[in-house]
Amino acid sequence: MIRKKKTPLRMCAGCGEMKPKRELVRIVKSPEGEISLDLTGRKPGRGAYICRDADCLKAARKARRLEKAFSCKIPEEIYDRLEEELLGNK
Repeated sequence: MIRKKKTPLRMCAGCGEMKPKRELVRIVKSPEGEISLDLTGRKPGRGAYICRDADCLKAARKARRLEKAFSCKIPEEIYDRLEEELLGNK
């Protein structure tokens, strides 16, 4: 009997939908406090997930969901850089 593997689900910080982990992009806060996109999903640190859509990043930014997930204040420049990286890696 073949067992089917479970696909890991994660919640998007922008739209709040549960989606397969592979469809989402991980945003990571490193132990040093640097926040960046993690396209490989293997960087060390605390992670939050968003859809590969700039609208979800804008929604997460407006509701300050990433700040709640990382328990720190995130400067506007970091949001701008994340949006540029997200749009560049589509």
